[in-house]
Amino acid sequence: MTASEAVASGEAVVMATTSPDVKANELRWLGSGDLDRDATLVLPLGSTEQHGPHLPVSVDALIAEYLARELAAQRRDDVVLAPLMPYGSSGEHAGFAGTVSIGQGALEHVLVEFCRSATETFSGVFIVNGHGGNQQPLERACELMRLESRRVRAWSTSYVGDAHAGHAETSMMLRLHPQGVDMSRAEVGNTKPLRELISDMRRGGTRAVAPNGVLGDPTTASAEDGARLLRELNESLVADFDRWRAGRPQ
Repeated sequence: MTASEAVASGEAVVMATTSPDVKANELRWLGSGDLDRDATLVLPLGSTEQHGPHLPVSVDALIAEYLARELAAQRRDDVVLAPLMPYGSSGEHAGFAGTVSIGQGALEHVLVEFCRSATETFSGVFIVNGHGGNQQPLERACELMRLESRRVRAWSTSYVGDAHAGHAETSMMLRLHPQGVDMSRAEVGNTKPLRELISDMRRGGTRAVAPNGVLGDPTTASAEDGARLLRELNESLVADFDRWRAGRPQ
């Protein structure tokens, strides 16, 4: 049973237990014959940022890593899994202890150089992104890679509901990493739609609209909802990868 199957069945999962056949950091040099040059390198990309008083700063990274591991396990003949990149662009969460951001410019540069180097070895790079703040640097990096005729694709988590550290993310963490969740400290944050908050957030960051760092209501979270959300994300991710791998329009 894969970790995603365990999630779907309702069994407890403490992070992903499925292992892909090949991990990039375990490869030897090409002369050993370890690597299929037609393989795609899958890179999980997260962030290290506050997620309210009840969740760890690694939420986005843990979710991205889980989904990337599941993709690599389900498409093991086509994929090599890269180690997690746990830092991203999280300037909107500045001022909260625990947030560590490398900024948009640095992230874009790292991604460009990573993909340039990786595509010398692999047929392409597929990035599994778990943080919305990484989206613009990702888009710019992918566009440059396209202009350089390199096969690079980024997929980002997306779900209906509250925006940050609320019901959705707390539910997924209750399924994936329950020991990292302290529901006794969960509290309602700003529950307005993100579109109504974004202008204030651009001026003053998350703290300007949610002093506790929460955009949503984590108190309603459940592991059952987390299992459903993870299953839907996994299905979306695998479908997107298959379309891209086959060269079909996205």
